Amino acid sequence: MSLEKVSTNKAFDGQLVKYKFKSAALGGLDANFNLFLPGNAAEGNKVPLLTYLAGLTCTEDNGAQKGHFLGPASKEGIAILFPDTSPRGAGVEGETESWDFGVGAGFYLNATHPKWAKHYNMLTHVTLELPQVLEAAGLPIDFKRQSIFGHSMGGHGALTLYLSSVLGGTKQYRSVSAFAPISNPVNAPWGQKAFSGYLQGGVEEAKDRYDATELVKKLGKEPVHILVDYGTADNFYKNGQLLPENFLKAARDTGYDEVQVRVRAQEGYDHSYYFISTFGEDHVHFHANFLKA
Repeated sequence: MSLEKVSTNKAFDGQLVKYKFKSAALGGLDANFNLFLPGNAAEGNKVPLLTYLAGLTCTEDNGAQKGHFLGPASKEGIAILFPDTSPRGAGVEGETESWDFGVGAGFYLNATHPKWAKHYNMLTHVTLELPQVLEAAGLPIDFKRQSIFGHSMGGHGALTLYLSSVLGGTKQYRSVSAFAPISNPVNAPWGQKAFSGYLQGGVEEAKDRYDATELVKKLGKEPVHILVDYGTADNFYKNGQLLPENFLKAARDTGYDEVQVRVRAQEGYDHSYYFISTFGEDHVHFHANFLKA
């Protein structure tokens, strides 16, 4: 799993580096990711890690180039990891037939349907494999201080990976935030399509593991740090793909207040990176409160 450096760009006194490696989690395929290291990162000064999960059709580049995260991360002394959104080149029949399933649409789960199970394991790729690869490469990152955020499908990924880590007791991530996340995917067309394809048990199997609204109901009194923003002019919100109100109601019914679970409706914003870049700095600062505590 040795890393190959593909490109390097200086940004905000830090370095944005694209790496490539052979991913065991993704069935031996080449996987790309971007890593931003702030200027203060050094062997004697390991920095915390914030992972950004992108949405449908995206790659490891979208968040790095358009999210407005690097400047704030540099100021806060935080590294940001940008994984890809799916395996590439698996050659599974049907994986390139639609934009919301297959390539560019891995949904941050581990597939259990035999057709997809060899390659479509983005959960393991993001939570275990990438941190192990970075650590093995000797990069100056403190893996005891991690947080996660994401957009749309990636917001779903961030919320579910965070909540699962809290429920499982590993507490891999200190905080989570999301831009326009698919908050209740078992009740949304995008989620239903993905789960019916990737999972042997379909939507029923997903309920226990891959739905933020279902997972937050199980938490009880476990302390959490969650921030969600969505735009009121987002057509996917209007069409019932995101369902943030369902997540908010489940969180409130479980006993979480505005301090622990904050869901903000941003008037007039859509689903695009114009929306994300407007609130990107805010989200980085939110995570800095916990990553630097």
